[in-house]
This record gives sequence, structure tokens and C-alpha cells, in this order.
Amino acid sequence: MLRHTGIRIEEMLELTHHSFIAYSLPTTGDVVPMLQVAPSKTDAERLLLVSPELAEVLTAVIFRVRAGNAALPLVSAYDVFEQTWSPPMPFLFQRRYGTEDRPLTRSYIRECLVTTSQSAQIAVAGDPLEWRPHDFRRIFVTDAIRSGLPPHIAAKICGHATLDTTMGYAAIYPEDVISHHRAFIARRRTERPSEEYRELTATEWDEFLAHFELRKVALGTCGRDYATPCQHENACVRCPLLLVDPAQMPRLQEIHANLVDRLQEARDQGWLGEVAAIETTMAAAAQKLEAMHERAAQPSTVHLGMPDLRTTAGRLTPVREE
Repeated sequence: MLRHTGIRIEEMLELTHHSFIAYSLPTTGDVVPMLQVAPSKTDAERLLLVSPELAEVLTAVIFRVRAGNAALPLVSAYDVFEQTWSPPMPFLFQRRYGTEDRPLTRSYIRECLVTTSQSAQIAVAGDPLEWRPHDFRRIFVTDAIRSGLPPHIAAKICGHATLDTTMGYAAIYPEDVISHHRAFIARRRTERPSEEYRELTATEWDEFLAHFELRKVALGTCGRDYATPCQHENACVRCPLLLVDPAQMPRLQEIHANLVDRLQEARDQGWLGEVAAIETTMAAAAQKLEAMHERAAQPSTVHLGMPDLRTTAGRLTPVREE
């Protein structure tokens, strides 16, 4: 969860079943799941796009917490900073403790990370590596910027008030290297137009969302970086960036069968170059079919859909006895 969102640990622990929001794309009308993050460190509320990987994680979390019941248990969480108890809410991160349900705490999350780090036995420069919750936030920002996401958009997603904070999170080199690089960037920025470092506009945000619409192809989803064109001339069957959709297995099987017929024709006609090209495509198609079969054989999670706040609130509101 921390890895796929980059949110802070206090923001993660405050997520409830009502944090899901359905956003309709203005161009296609497709419903995109969004995750609503409550105001936190910067008192700025924000929405995060739920990626397929994140959706799978959230579905597994909800399935575990529900434990076969119709709804998530209502629990109260204690805010150590405000020193107040929240009203009973369906928190996503809770567990069964004895005979009652309790929300997860920061200390419990840190203990789990320490245990996982020790079990992994990963060493850096001879010292054992210990993960901390905020490390995943830095990894998220670093990967996003490395993938081509503009820093000012990354700052909005992470809830950073300034661009320098975001760039600081993306620092992965020794401090002296970072200092020299920042000095170099500062000099270059003075030579660039000031509008390049302006606040994010609504048009830019719409273009950012439109990029994900262009990723949808017949056989699944394209995994190319943000704002990058297709480098494989739309040869999706061969492309290693294609994230295949198991539901499109019949379509890929039909393509593979057609390739078999084309291969035979090319051999009959003596088109050796065409034979080599078709064999390469067939090998890629067979590999993707195998990946589809492996995914289909895995235990599937149950899609719970988007919660209806009106019906859910009515169902979960306790009845007071007079």
C-alpha cells in the first residue's frame, strides 16, 4: 500500500471503506477508481488514481478484514497527536485482537517491517537493512520521476507544498553528489523560462489523466512510461511492456492461430524474411498466453466494487435504543 501510493503512514491508517471515489473521465465516460486521502501534514486533501496493482492490494485487504461478513467492522482509532478518539468507522487497516477488532497502529506497522526486514536478511555495506514506512514514500517518488512524471505533478500526488521537498525525496545518491547536482540544476533553472516551474494547471492534469486512457489496447494495458510514445510501432503482441488481460485470452488465441496460417503461407511462398518475423511474433504470443494461463491458475481475489455511501451508511449506522 505504501509502495503503490507514496502516502504517509498516518494517512494510510486513516483510510476507510468510504475512501474510494468513482471518477468518470470526461472524454470517454469510463469510471476510474480514486483513493481519497484525508488532510494530513499539509492540510491538503487529495485524490490518487488507483492502479491495477494497487486495486489488487486493496481488494485483498478488504477481503481479509471483512472475514466473510457483509461489511467491514466499525472500530474507533486513537490519534496520538490530537489525543482524540475517532467515531466508529470501517477502517481498512484493522485486525482481530482477542475478542475485538482494533485498528492497526504505527508501532505495529513498524514492528511488522522490522520482522520482515530481518527475515529477508538483506545487507547494505555489511549492515542489515531495516525498512521504515517513510522509505516506501521515497521509493514511490523516485520511481515516478525516473519514469518521466514531471516533478510538479509528483508533488501534487504526494501532497508536498514545495517542489524542493519532492526532489529531496527522490534523492538516492550521497549528500555531496546531491548538493552538486542541485547547484547545477539551480544554475540551469535560471536560464530556463520561469513558466516551466509554475503551479499545475487543470489542463495539465487532464493531459496526465488522458495518458492512462491511451494505455488501453485490445490485449490489455500498455505499461510504457508517462508522456512517452509507443517505441514498438504498436506491435503489442511482441512488446514486453504489454500487461495482458486474462479476459482477452480468446482474442490472443485467435491471433496465434492466424499466425500459424500465415507462417505456413510464408514457407510455401519462400518468404524467408516473413517467416523469421512471424516466428518471432508467435514466440511472443505463446509467452503471453502462458502468462495468461499462469494468472488464471492463481487464486483470484473477489472484486467488491465501489461502496455506495448512502446504502452503506444506512446499513452500518447503529440503532439507538430508547
